[in-house]
Amino acid sequence: MRRAGNVIERIADPDNIRAAYLLASRGKRHQEPVKAFGAALDAEVIRIREDLLSGSMAWGPYHRFQIYDPKERSICAAPFRDRVVQHAIMAVCEPYFESYQVHDSYACRKGKGLDAALARARSYTQRRRWYAKLDVRKYFDSVDHEVLKTLLWRRFKDRRLMAVFESLIDGYSVHPGKGIPIGNLISQFFANHYLALWDHFAKEILRVRHYVRYMDDFVFWSDDKDELKGYAAAAKIFLYERLGLALKPLCLNACSRGMTFLGYRMLPSGITLSRRSRKRFRAKLSAYQGRYERGLWTEQETARHVEPLMAFVQRAPEDRYPRRTVETLGLCPRARTA
Repeated sequence: MRRAGNVIERIADPDNIRAAYLLASRGKRHQEPVKAFGAALDAEVIRIREDLLSGSMAWGPYHRFQIYDPKERSICAAPFRDRVVQHAIMAVCEPYFESYQVHDSYACRKGKGLDAALARARSYTQRRRWYAKLDVRKYFDSVDHEVLKTLLWRRFKDRRLMAVFESLIDGYSVHPGKGIPIGNLISQFFANHYLALWDHFAKEILRVRHYVRYMDDFVFWSDDKDELKGYAAAAKIFLYERLGLALKPLCLNACSRGMTFLGYRMLPSGITLSRRSRKRFRAKLSAYQGRYERGLWTEQETARHVEPLMAFVQRAPEDRYPRRTVETLGLCPRARTA
C-alpha cells in the first residue's frame, strides 16, 4: 500500500467522529464524563473537527494507576474526549497499519488475536523439535520516539495527521524521548507497528519459516537447535541497533518439555495454564467470590467479572485445575453458569 495522504479529512468527518463516540462510550454510558460529552455531542464533534483540521489538537492529562495482572504495570487512562479522537483516527488509519503486518503477527489485528496465535504456536510445537522464545525488556517504556515517528512517516504522508501523531507521542515519556503509554488505543497500534520492521527482517532476510509474534513476545521453531541460536543472535543485534530495544534472556528448549507462552503451557499433547496463570485464576476467583458473599457485588456483577476468567481458562481444555478450583471455592449460581 502506498503512503497514505489526505487522511485527516476523513478522520475529521462528523459522521466518523460520532461513530467514534459510540465506540468509546460502549459500556460506559453511566460515567459522568461520557454523559457530559453526549449531552453536548454536536458541539464536541465540531470542536474536535476544528482541532484536527487546524492542527491544534491538545491532548488532556492521563489518569495513571497501577495494576498487578500478572505483574506490576502503570496504566494511563486518557480523558474521554481523547479516547473519542483515538477511535476516530483508528477507524480510518487501521488499514494502513494492517497492510504492513506479516501473516504471523497476531496482536491487535482483526481475524487474528490470542486464539489464532495459540493455534499456530501449538501446530509448530507439534511439528518441530526445538523452540526459541524471546520477549522485549520493558517494551512500551523502551519505544524510541524518533524511531517511531520515522516508521510512521513511511506509512503516512499527511502532514496534519503526522502532527497529531507526533503531539500524542511527545506528550508522554518514561525517559527522555522514550516510552508510549499502556492503555491508549493508538499505543497498541504504534507498538505493533514498531516491531513489524523486525517481522519483515525475520521473514524476508533471515527467511524464518516457523514464527509467531504476539506484541513483544515472539517464538521461533526448528528441528535445528543451532539455527534457532542464530535467529536469536540476529534478533538481539537488529532490535538493539535498529529499534533501541533490549531482549530478556533467551529461552531455548525442546518442544517436548513444554513452553510457557501468553499465559499458557504449550505441549505437543495439548495446552494447559501456566503456573502463574493458575495462581492468578485462583486468586481472582477467590476475591470475586468474597466480594459476592460480603454483599459488595450482585450475582450479575460477579458473573460479569468471572466470565472473562472462564473464557481464558477454556483455551486450555486439557487442564483440570480450573474445574477443581471452581469446585473447591464454589461460585454464586449466576456465575457458575457463565
